Amino acid sequence: MQRKIIFTIIWVSFLSYAFFFAPAASTDTLDLILDLSAGNWAEINPWVVSLFNLMGILPATYACLLLFDGRGQKLPAWIFVLGSFGLGAFALLPYLALRESNTVGDPERNLLLKVLESPVTGLVLTVGAIALLGSGLMSGDWADFVMQWQTNQFIHVMSLDFCLLSLLFPTLVKDDSIRRGIKNPEIFWVISFIPLFGALIYLCLRSPLSNENQLVSTQA
Repeated sequence: MQRKIIFTIIWVSFLSYAFFFAPAASTDTLDLILDLSAGNWAEINPWVVSLFNLMGILPATYACLLLFDGRGQKLPAWIFVLGSFGLGAFALLPYLALRESNTVGDPERNLLLKVLESPVTGLVLTVGAIALLGSGLMSGDWADFVMQWQTNQFIHVMSLDFCLLSLLFPTLVKDDSIRRGIKNPEIFWVISFIPLFGALIYLCLRSPLSNENQLVSTQA
């Protein structure tokens, strides 16, 4: 119950901050979103481009856990995962607040779950994250990004959303590691606190689901 209250408070606080305390919305925000979505990046600070695309990678990392976790929940996780690709933590926090601890997963899975299960997916997401951060480091204007963060609601909230998703990921690692029969799960839990890359490292190194792992997690 305490965990649910904490997540609910975080969700309400983030919503309140985004709408009432973040910088004012810019008149060209819709144009910026459309250009970012369409790949019209020539006139946009590469740091903004990198952050926008990283906000696709982070929800994908959550999907690799939540679509297994959600098979034992009353609420369908896929709805919240799908929403997170557009709304980030705004969509995921209600699920995190309402979910129950679930350490048992079904090793029988469809094609999508097999793809999300594969360490190759974690590797692809890692390479993508490195490329995006590299682009920002090499070509981005950090001073301009800071200025936009201070004055543009969309960029300001998106940045905080990125930080929040990075911080919340470890809350799912314990159940997922038990579900997979991982030895010394505390090590992976600590690694997962590394912003963005901790989650990606976990996806690359975690054990696959198996009938044997399910037996161990059920007995635990």
